[in-house]
Amino acid sequence: MRDFFRLLGRLTLVALAFVTTFAAFWFGVVPQRLSPFSPLTLDQPAQWFVDPKLAALRRDPVLCQAVLKSPHVFATAIPDIPRENGCGLRNAVRVGAFGGARLPADKMTCELAAALALWVEYEVQPVAQELLGQRVQSISQMGTYSCRNIVGNAFWKGVRSQHATANAIDISGFTLADGRQISVLKGWPGTSAEARFLREIHKRACHYFRVSLGPDFNASHKDHFHFDRGPLWTCK
Repeated sequence: MRDFFRLLGRLTLVALAFVTTFAAFWFGVVPQRLSPFSPLTLDQPAQWFVDPKLAALRRDPVLCQAVLKSPHVFATAIPDIPRENGCGLRNAVRVGAFGGARLPADKMTCELAAALALWVEYEVQPVAQELLGQRVQSISQMGTYSCRNIVGNAFWKGVRSQHATANAIDISGFTLADGRQISVLKGWPGTSAEARFLREIHKRACHYFRVSLGPDFNASHKDHFHFDRGPLWTCK
């Protein structure tokens, strides 16, 4: 019996060490110089361990500036806003375009910007070319930084949204090279090429964003995609 409890104790320590290590990477605590993973690059479409590589950008402005480079993304660093009452931002940027598509936003975390750059260039543009015969020229968004709580879900009532730290974006539509506009609200239902385009890029977003919500999630998301790089994970 004594050997059993000794083994149980060792297994518990191993489990705790694993959970602690996982959490350190999940929350971006491990600096890049100590990470076993190579730094994130926007030059490659398919990368292993993309989630911890994105998380490594969270607290590292120097790494952020090294990663967020044109022509993949046009971004400039902005001053931090100290956290107060659950709101504020750190290591954030102002952006103008991703992967050849205009998407101006005043405030978003470096981590979110890198995820968007990968998604637009290596998922949105190829799918648009394949299903619609042309590239996306611009992307419409409904907000990034906003000091507010989560809306549309009673379970999370009173909890700050990832928007409160500029770590989320709501995307409402796309304009193609020929000027045609595709909105999430009108384009999502049905089986048209536009609907298949929206559903496919939403599905592929789950590889880069920890939370990827669309019209099938609830009525509050009927007109946009919500993407964020927070601590939770869901793709609906």
